[in-house]
Amino acid sequence: MSLSLLGWRRRVHALYAEVRATTDPAAGHQLWRAGRDDLLAHHPDSPLLPADRPGFDGLRVAAYDPTYRREVEVDPDVEPHRLEVPTATDGVVPFARIGVLHLPDIGDLDVWWLDSYGGGIFVPVKDALAGKQTYGAGRYLLDTVKGADLGGDVDLATGRGTLVVDLNFAYNPSCAYDPAWVCPLAPAGNIVPVPLRVGELYPVREPADD
Repeated sequence: MSLSLLGWRRRVHALYAEVRATTDPAAGHQLWRAGRDDLLAHHPDSPLLPADRPGFDGLRVAAYDPTYRREVEVDPDVEPHRLEVPTATDGVVPFARIGVLHLPDIGDLDVWWLDSYGGGIFVPVKDALAGKQTYGAGRYLLDTVKGADLGGDVDLATGRGTLVVDLNFAYNPSCAYDPAWVCPLAPAGNIVPVPLRVGELYPVREPADD
């Protein structure tokens, strides 16, 4: 592993910090799209396969829809549950369920804590379009240890808080581009029964006409 991955992580953290600082969510979404396209096209740690890079001209991302953005309280009233997920580069990664997000007209999403060094919030989502218009194994919404953090608030006295949930920022994990990657995917508590035609779509490019 080289320091180029550190550069990737710094770029992602800086990109989301810029998004959080933008008062117009739609403008923040444009920044995010441009930043991700640039990383995938040019960074040496891009998950795009070498054969897919020369013709890459941007990810398939739906137009911004403000109805899919909300700030949601994390409901901590959940049964303890633990996941141990094998990955391609980080060994077995443990997650502990710490709460649930209740999203009216969409469904509930479990909130997971990366239960190892550094820690962080992880919220994947798999919708009714998975395998058709969105990635079949689910997308990532928040992964704060890697920088994907849209904001929220925490009450230090109680430890309770909110998360900004904006499904327009749902993105594909690296394994969507390169099958050599093994990524944490959406467990049962992160599958919703509705179609989410926002965020990054799949496949990466529009299918060619026959």
